[in-house]
Amino acid sequence: MSLRIALATSADHAELHPHDLPLADALRAAGLDPVAEVWTDPSVDWSSYDAVLLRSVWDYHVRYLEFTEWLGQLDKAGVPVLNETDLVRWNADKQYLLELRERGVGIVPSQVAAGPLLRDVLNGLNGQQVVIKPTVSATAHFTIRGTAGSEELSRAMDDLPDTVYLVQPFQPEIQSEGEWSLIFIDGEFTHAVLKRPADGDYRVQDDFGGTAELLEAPAAVLEGAAAALAAADTRRSPVYARVDGILANGRFLLMELELIEPYLFLPHSPEATTKLAAAVAARLG
Repeated sequence: MSLRIALATSADHAELHPHDLPLADALRAAGLDPVAEVWTDPSVDWSSYDAVLLRSVWDYHVRYLEFTEWLGQLDKAGVPVLNETDLVRWNADKQYLLELRERGVGIVPSQVAAGPLLRDVLNGLNGQQVVIKPTVSATAHFTIRGTAGSEELSRAMDDLPDTVYLVQPFQPEIQSEGEWSLIFIDGEFTHAVLKRPADGDYRVQDDFGGTAELLEAPAAVLEGAAAALAAADTRRSPVYARVDGILANGRFLLMELELIEPYLFLPHSPEATTKLAAAVAARLG
């Protein structure tokens, strides 16, 4: 009898994303029975599954408390989650970047601030181009860019919710050179894409017109990404990981370590799809 595995989705994306359909086929070929389930659906009996694989839970950041409670329910029911729930909780708040910096990982310069301290931080960056994003966010949600000290940025900040923010200097390499995404399956590098924003934009997500091209990553990028992943707070290698960053002055700088629900660019690498299915099956074997 095949082991049943729930591929967790979200209410707005209840069906598997097209890029996950080949993964579902590969999971079946690996002897598993994958079923798409909306993580917020109260009718789902999660204990009936042998594991949960997080996929398009793309609303977790706007239902963060509910999401962490759900992870706790899975833990209590003894249902394995991929990636592991402790790792997901750690990765859900971008303050992990500061921890990785303490472990020697090169990151885009980052400061954390909340409430009135946010404007205090920006006062120390007057005249600089900055990016402000919530520490719990995804897909550029409530992310703004502007010149610190400008009236325009101050007005944009008036519309931000009261939460904790990450403040970073804008990295011009994103527009001039692009942002790298490197995919690792069970700790092993599989493929890389270079993402570029649309003309005049800085956001590389396809929601905003960004593009992605399968390319061979330079040695400095691959080595830096592997080092960032190795420094993560893991008991074992994540079954999947995406490491995002830029090459600045010949050095890889980490922007995000995506361990929850990243787009893995699987259509760019059928081999990675097969490896991911095999890795999932091995974790359950």
